[in-house]
Amino acid sequence: MGLLSFLTFPLFLSLLWRLIIVNGNFSTTLEGPFKPVTVPFDNKTYHGNAIDLPDTDPQVQRTVQGFEPEQVSVSLSSDYDSVWISWITGDSQIGGDITPLDPESVYSVVHYGIEGSQMSYEEVGYSFVYNQLYPFEGLQNYTSGIIHHVRLTGLEPSTLYQYQCGDPYISAMSDVFYFRTMPPSSPTNYPRRVAVVGDLGLTYNTSTTFSHLLSNHPDLLVLVGGISYADMYLTNGTGSDCYPCSFDESPIHETYQPRWDYWGRFMQPLVANVPTMLVGGKHEIEPQAEDQIFVSYSSRFVFPSEESGSSSSVYYSFNAGGIHFVILNPYTYYDKSSDQYKWLEGDLYNVNRNVTPWLVAVWYPPWYSTFKAQYREAECMRVEMEDLLYEHGVDIVFNGHVKNVTHALWSWHRNRDYYETAGDILYIVREPDRCLANQGN
Repeated sequence: MGLLSFLTFPLFLSLLWRLIIVNGNFSTTLEGPFKPVTVPFDNKTYHGNAIDLPDTDPQVQRTVQGFEPEQVSVSLSSDYDSVWISWITGDSQIGGDITPLDPESVYSVVHYGIEGSQMSYEEVGYSFVYNQLYPFEGLQNYTSGIIHHVRLTGLEPSTLYQYQCGDPYISAMSDVFYFRTMPPSSPTNYPRRVAVVGDLGLTYNTSTTFSHLLSNHPDLLVLVGGISYADMYLTNGTGSDCYPCSFDESPIHETYQPRWDYWGRFMQPLVANVPTMLVGGKHEIEPQAEDQIFVSYSSRFVFPSEESGSSSSVYYSFNAGGIHFVILNPYTYYDKSSDQYKWLEGDLYNVNRNVTPWLVAVWYPPWYSTFKAQYREAECMRVEMEDLLYEHGVDIVFNGHVKNVTHALWSWHRNRDYYETAGDILYIVREPDRCLANQGN
């Protein structure tokens, strides 16, 4: 399993955002076009294979009792005045004979207030469970604990809030957590520090990145796919570094859902206090019975899809001060007749660059990469959407997926004779005829 954000990468990103936003030394595409600047790739550095944290590690074990909350997280709505609080109560089950928990057996309540004052505000949300089911003999099915989502509204910008979540009627409340709202959108207001991480997984390397993120106190965390890597495990809990070797005899690519629970527990000290926005990547597809995909990703977290006019959790947008983020997905339909393309077209058209000068797009596999194993993997998406992103002057694209080398961080430019990457200059070759009607597979 790969890890984009090894120790130096979050530091690089934090420095990048400080240069762009705080010092103002970089301009957006509104003042462009500009000549790309390449960064030489250190081909001598090899990061090797990451080793997964075992399920016996104390950091991934369930430590709460009964219906006490765990796996708490906070995410942004489409603008500064609203956030979502999510958590899980009750234990999950995996095996051949599972009985889903009753979501109505516990309430979804958040008490909150500005830090230093009483938590006198209360919001009530909704709850449900999800299942990961397989229509084959020998594969173990899964049912989650009760998942809760509560939306807080009417919040003040750039303000530190404290909150507790759970069910106060059965004395099952969480510890106190904190989050800071985003600043209001304007050309002069930005988050102090934005962390961007991809292919995080749950490894010993993850621990290093996790500690680095905690110590740098970001105001916003964007996870560019490759979240728990539950899909790298069979339903009996065993896995392998060689994905094709382990799964070629299976009638369906299995996924061991308890890895999501482990990840949620491990990450709680960070994601319960820092608004975290997730991007659905290849490892989050997790196909199951009746051709359902992205079920765990879409259930465990909440996304500002409806608030941003999207009909799907895998593509949406939100503002963080003077930055407008657009989240896209190459694993669902994206051609010009698709809902995703039409949504993107409308979202970009409605961006007011006088209010949010910075326009950032995020999706999992890069359109351009010199890494042979994943070369041109998202070429068809590029053919469909690239012109639209250029037309609206997207400033920066963040991708993950390429894990054996430093990930590409490159800017969009109106001059497309070449582009910026972490490796070298690669000339663009357009072959749209290779992109057949196989989207969504």
